[in-house]
Amino acid sequence: MAGAAVAVGLRTVFMVVGCVITATVIYTVVTDGLPFRKQLLTPWMAATLVDFYINILAIGAWIVYKESSWIHALLWIVLLICLGSITTCGYIVMQFLKLTPQESLQDPIYFVLLRDRKKDGTELKSILSVVSARVLFGVLGCLMLGTLIYTIATDGSPFRRAVLTPWLSATLIDFYVNVFALSVWVAYKESNWTTAAFWIILLICFGSISTCAYIVLQLFHLSAQDPVSLILFNSNRRTVNGYEGTLQTNKYTVG
Repeated sequence: MAGAAVAVGLRTVFMVVGCVITATVIYTVVTDGLPFRKQLLTPWMAATLVDFYINILAIGAWIVYKESSWIHALLWIVLLICLGSITTCGYIVMQFLKLTPQESLQDPIYFVLLRDRKKDGTELKSILSVVSARVLFGVLGCLMLGTLIYTIATDGSPFRRAVLTPWLSATLIDFYVNVFALSVWVAYKESNWTTAAFWIILLICFGSISTCAYIVLQLFHLSAQDPVSLILFNSNRRTVNGYEGTLQTNKYTVG
């Protein structure tokens, strides 16, 4: 019953949060106009967008792994880039709705994270090796750290009322909805609540710098031969040989 409660609870939360960010975007468009104006691209808005899209890349990588079709994956990535956390929430809610009653009872987050395998679909192969993923997210983390330092040095602290324009406020809400989604994943992965709370606080305070640091750290727990997708799952869900195919078999032996 606990698993079912988690599934219903998370599905409801993401539905509510998705509605909130949708309402926020509509309200901001109505009251402040469209965001495609040069004057809106202040130094802190630019830094926030870099932070935002690095987290989007991490979420997008999971979506590419999840989808059995390149066309479906590409469509979701385009929506993710254009609509941000509205797409994140919509996609996650859809994955929870796809769960069978047994999957919800057993481990709903695991089955939401796990790749979809349609009978007539073609699985997406791993795009990145463990080593290249370490390099990619390490570079992105350094890029965001450099962006943060540069923006503070050239434009001062972000904790000024003048910085908080209507569209920057909307972008921050959008950003933190994605941070919430990543925090759910971190809480699922970590067996120790103290460690999970520590990383979630870092995600809230430092955004994608912490996202990249956490992903790189998890990647260092894998060997170079392991599929990158193994970082999605907590240690209790990893098989002895660490191969994703066994994880897939588990999905279809539940029933």
